[in-house]
Amino acid sequence: MAKLPYRCFIIADKNGDAWEIATEIHRNLENRLGDVFHLNELTIEKFRNGEIKPRIEKNLRNSHCFYIADSNQDPQYWLTQLAFVNHTLENSSAEKIINVLPNLFFPRQDRKDEPRVPISSKVVADIIGLYADRVLTIDVHCQQIQGFYDIPFDSLPSFRTVEDYLKKNHREILEDEELVIGSPDAGGGKRAEGFAKRFGKLPTIGYKIRIKDGDVEEIRFPKEQVEGKNILIVDDIGDSFGTISEACDELKDKGAKKIYAYCTHAFFTKGYDILDKLDKLFIGNTMKQPYIKDMKIPDTAKGKLEVISFAPILSEAIYRTSMGESLSDLFK
Repeated sequence: MAKLPYRCFIIADKNGDAWEIATEIHRNLENRLGDVFHLNELTIEKFRNGEIKPRIEKNLRNSHCFYIADSNQDPQYWLTQLAFVNHTLENSSAEKIINVLPNLFFPRQDRKDEPRVPISSKVVADIIGLYADRVLTIDVHCQQIQGFYDIPFDSLPSFRTVEDYLKKNHREILEDEELVIGSPDAGGGKRAEGFAKRFGKLPTIGYKIRIKDGDVEEIRFPKEQVEGKNILIVDDIGDSFGTISEACDELKDKGAKKIYAYCTHAFFTKGYDILDKLDKLFIGNTMKQPYIKDMKIPDTAKGKLEVISFAPILSEAIYRTSMGESLSDLFK
């Protein structure tokens, strides 16, 4: 077993939705390293006026602390709790503070796109950088926001984990000679190309057109690339799933056969109707599902939603970080 000159802790809110993935990460590391990594419970005391007070159970002095943030929280609450926990860790004499953010909030606000608005991604980077020493996340929406951070920032690509899952559970999809990897727009083109290269498939990139000023953009795919093909759409954020829904309509109109989709971070803010348009939807467990507790999956869509765990790749990244090993293999 590996011997480290310091203790390592996996820290998460015992009563939060991140506890499940935190315990899975800890179990993976414990099986590999033995009694090196420890779970450390975080509890959040709430005052009557809504203020919060985090408290960590075990002594942290001179330890390396990997805090697993809860992506099921309201983004504003998430940021406040993250800042308070990081300050708690520093004030408790932790040697290293590593924020493990399965989903990094505010990634789409990476520029000033109109007057008198914040560059929210930069604000988040400044707040995290006050106390944390490193960030680990998965499929950050805009790669360029790494430049906002003055600390090491690793956005782990999910395609390796997705490939392993499909090989184990849906080999017929990967071995389908008619399968094409699609992106709904040019912004996700690099992501689709990465998946296509990994899977040994051809990519197709959709493009948006505006019919007239003020109308919502529509998605178009080259007919010769999708007609008679089975399509796996890949995207990083599924908020309302409106973009993927438009892509499904266009692909069906252009003669595509089966349509699958993969989305790293799935919010389902408008429910699960997207499942009616897909043969299968794969999502990551960066958030615990169902995200919206009172929304039910339609009977016609039962069995179409599958959740892929990112605990293995996060465990590997945490292991390599703690051992001083390179993360570069995880990006290949």
